[in-house]
Amino acid sequence: EVKTSRKRRSRGMSGSEVETGQSRSEKKRAYQASLREKFIHNLESAGLQMEKEAASAKKTIHYLKLSAPWDMMVYYAEELCLRAPLQAQPNPDFNTSARVLQKLHVPNVMSQSVPNRPVDYYTCAFRKSKMEKFLGSENHDTYFTNTQRHRVVYEILARTVYGKRKRAEVGVARLLSEGVFTAAYPLHEGPFEAADHEVSPEVLNPRQVLFQYWARWTKWYKYQPLDHIREYFGEKIAIYFAWLGFYTTWLVPAALVGTFVFISGIISMGSNTPAKEICNSGGRYLMCPLCETCSPWNLSDICPMVGYLFDHPGTVFFSVFMSFWAVTFLEYWKRKNATLAHHWDCMDFQEVEERPRPEFAAMAPAMEHNPVTGVKEPYFPEKARISRMLTGSMVIVIMLCVVMIFLVTVIIYRSIVSVMMFETGSSAGNIANISSSMVNLALILLMGQVYTALAEQLTKWEMHRTQTQYEDAFTFKVFVFQFVNFYSSPFYVAFFKGRFVGYPGHYGTLFGMRNEDCGPGGCLIELAEQLFVIMVGKQLINNVQEFVIPKLKAWKQKKSMASVKKSQESHDPRRWEKDYELIECEGLFEEYLEIVLQFGFITIFVAAFPLAPLFALLNNWAEVRLDAHKFVCEYRRPVAERAQNIGVWFIILEALSHLSVIVNAFLIAFTSDFLPRLLYQYRYNQELHGYVNFTLAYSPPGYNLTSHTVCRYKAFRDENGNYTLVYWELLAVRLSFIIAFEHVVFFVLRVIDWMVPDVPESLEIKVKRERYLAKQALADNQEALLVKDSGLNPTYHHCVPEQDT
Repeated sequence: EVKTSRKRRSRGMSGSEVETGQSRSEKKRAYQASLREKFIHNLESAGLQMEKEAASAKKTIHYLKLSAPWDMMVYYAEELCLRAPLQAQPNPDFNTSARVLQKLHVPNVMSQSVPNRPVDYYTCAFRKSKMEKFLGSENHDTYFTNTQRHRVVYEILARTVYGKRKRAEVGVARLLSEGVFTAAYPLHEGPFEAADHEVSPEVLNPRQVLFQYWARWTKWYKYQPLDHIREYFGEKIAIYFAWLGFYTTWLVPAALVGTFVFISGIISMGSNTPAKEICNSGGRYLMCPLCETCSPWNLSDICPMVGYLFDHPGTVFFSVFMSFWAVTFLEYWKRKNATLAHHWDCMDFQEVEERPRPEFAAMAPAMEHNPVTGVKEPYFPEKARISRMLTGSMVIVIMLCVVMIFLVTVIIYRSIVSVMMFETGSSAGNIANISSSMVNLALILLMGQVYTALAEQLTKWEMHRTQTQYEDAFTFKVFVFQFVNFYSSPFYVAFFKGRFVGYPGHYGTLFGMRNEDCGPGGCLIELAEQLFVIMVGKQLINNVQEFVIPKLKAWKQKKSMASVKKSQESHDPRRWEKDYELIECEGLFEEYLEIVLQFGFITIFVAAFPLAPLFALLNNWAEVRLDAHKFVCEYRRPVAERAQNIGVWFIILEALSHLSVIVNAFLIAFTSDFLPRLLYQYRYNQELHGYVNFTLAYSPPGYNLTSHTVCRYKAFRDENGNYTLVYWELLAVRLSFIIAFEHVVFFVLRVIDWMVPDVPESLEIKVKRERYLAKQALADNQEALLVKDSGLNPTYHHCVPEQDT
């Protein structure tokens, strides 16, 4: 069933505009009523069964319940190529972890027995002429699933004309955008709360099963019932939760290795020779001031926050590990995705010729023949669209420049705070970095909201014909902006901060201010602090929003309905009334964007923040249940959509995984001290004795200090400020490391890609088995056709080999 509803409201006006305003609103209501009546009449003509709720004159909300009879379901099932069951088979077990634990004879606390699991079938495309070959065809009430019924009814709603076809006045989506109806959605299958008394799990409705075994917080460690999710919400939503669960599972080994690397960094601090030299140096290394008004400081002051906590050989190993992890995860997701796509009968699914979007149809200036269907459709000139897209690209560039301006503002703020902290003798580096990171996070979230709204308007203005084209363009715009928005500050700290400082007496300046230098602990620890604040802060804020905002929207919806309910006859709310009080499902875009940005944090900058996978794992455990609760309890039931993969998001994930290899190579080479330590071990001392002094240069003669004649700063320069031979040797080592790192890692990644087939061998056998059964189901029809043709055309009979006949 699909429910549509509308509201009738009158608006009061004052002064001389009362009559004009009333006449306009009356004309608009009359026009909308005529469209509504014609649309409903055409739905009746199409054969849909309708049930209108009786309404008194005081009622302001009217409900129209729609359902498709058997004959209509059969017709559209064949036209839409719905899959029909041929033979039942055991439900496959897709949980690799469950099989591994079973082989190891380890109890699996994650497994759970979910009642009423959908039966798995060998299927083929539905054919009315072969009805008797399909299982359960004799029972008209249960043969088609509820999601198939929803899909058929919504297909009819999308095709039904309500005005002039040449103006593309077709479909309920455009009526919703024009305010003729206020909502159209499938009904939930009963309440999600179970009865107060104990009932058998087998008698729970599908929504209650999902709530009891999936959406509750007590099930945070259990496997997701993916087959139940697909049966209730459709393949598109089920694929998202399958991907999110698969990604979360793969985060477990990454989190364990990252935590081990972090702990090993803490343990190694006691035996790390450079760290001990720093902490025991006392006043031996007097460092040059970090700002114009700052005082000299001792290197031993950074002992509590020394950067070797993150900067040790383990982080290099972890960077390589995460590069392999990312590509292996994507390769095995392709296998998992292929298995699920076949299991859910959408492996061969492809979008048919899409209808124009309602907004496109309403705003298109001309009508042209569709080269595929031959039907006249709204048309927008391609040159004009390209011109608008180029203009939109310029807007994107301008917005990216705005992000850069905000980044410069944050840098200036951080410099000012650093100066103030140094003058008061406080721990300036950490305070300035953490506070500026919080300010940066606030600006990131604010700019993200502004730009998402702007990108939506730009994408609408570009006049994309189909919904797929619209979604791809919108996804590209938002992701490019959010990528720069979230990652520009970490990129600056990792690769630009402290690179253009100069040396004592010849410092570089920007806008009259001395260029920002890395803090006393080094840039790597500052990068770790930035990543912690931005990544973890964003996750906490998003989770709070996902928990609070749906409840606020639901409260607002119920409040707006309260005045309407007072004027209605008192009765217990029916299912369609309860569902109307729920909030509209907003799709999966924001959910995918949040997790994909998280994937970038745990792969691109993992050398600086090995705990990132652990925080991502903790966040995703909460994310799965938050999203599940929204879909089961707080959203209206969305129309079930088919999908065979996660779409354009997989391409973005692949791009991020390859970018992470390059970024981590540069991060290890230029931001970490790994290569300078390696060079010092090879040339001077294997135990790194004297390494700290090796990395520090002396200030040039004549550099004015109040009470000291010389100070030290971190660089490979001589007393005149010129680069030493060690600097050029180290630069050659760094460039060689980047080339070797990238080539070795990318070669191994290609080997992994070659060794892991996209489709499992067992699945290929199942596909062949299914095709064989489908061929057998249609065999008698082919034989009858051959016999018929042989009677009409004897010559044809002799042309067919005997065994084929």
